[in-house]
Amino acid sequence: MTLAFRTHGEGRPLVALPWFGLDGAALAAALEPAVSGHDGWRRVYVDLPGTGGSPGGVPTSDAVVDEVLAFVDDELAGEPFALAGCSYGGYVATAMARRAPERVRGLLLVCSGEKIIAAERELPPPDLGDAGGDGGSATSGGWLAGVPGPLADHLATALGRRTAAVAERVAAVIAAAPPSDEEYLERLRSTGYRLSDEGEPFRYPGPTAVLTGRQDRVAGYADQFRALSNYPDAGFAVVPDAGHYLPFEQPAVFRDLVGHWLARLA
Repeated sequence: MTLAFRTHGEGRPLVALPWFGLDGAALAAALEPAVSGHDGWRRVYVDLPGTGGSPGGVPTSDAVVDEVLAFVDDELAGEPFALAGCSYGGYVATAMARRAPERVRGLLLVCSGEKIIAAERELPPPDLGDAGGDGGSATSGGWLAGVPGPLADHLATALGRRTAAVAERVAAVIAAAPPSDEEYLERLRSTGYRLSDEGEPFRYPGPTAVLTGRQDRVAGYADQFRALSNYPDAGFAVVPDAGHYLPFEQPAVFRDLVGHWLARLA
């Protein structure tokens, strides 16, 4: 399989893996404002199988990890790389660091999945305070009034910073993503979502940053905190007033945290 990708900048490679069902351009919209001011990095934004320009493949997360590892072998010719992942992309990135730690020079996990089965995750309670809110109900004259219905339902759960500006920004990024191979993604979710080595203890020694949102009701933050023993050189942040789209909800905080991680890789 040939995975589609796009690059920004020149220098050492930083491979970036996006949210489930979104293409690499969605992650570029989130990450570029935080990394573009740091010289010396070639950012490689990958379309995971079944998204963007990449075809679907074997519908298992193990196969997704294998495809991305094969991609970096071909594209980077064995050069070590920094690795970033958001949500499902972070779940894949974790597996790559677990299986090939010598290849990964640094790891950035943003709103990353630790447990892929939703019912097994520890999530913040639904009544945990959220920032913002423009009055009215969320979808009727409120902060989600400008977002289409099915996506509004998702953002009502996923966002912690509940303002019209944040909701419309995230909605625009999602809407800009090209159509995915929904049949492949549904088979992946249904039959092969969990990695065969999910939850197994390991040791990844490289500089690591684990960034989570306090109001992330999709991936949470508690499971990620419990996994820190796998990363002896990790920093952990749980950002208030942020949910599953932390880079768009708290961009200034995100930029500072990513900058600190990049400085550790210098």
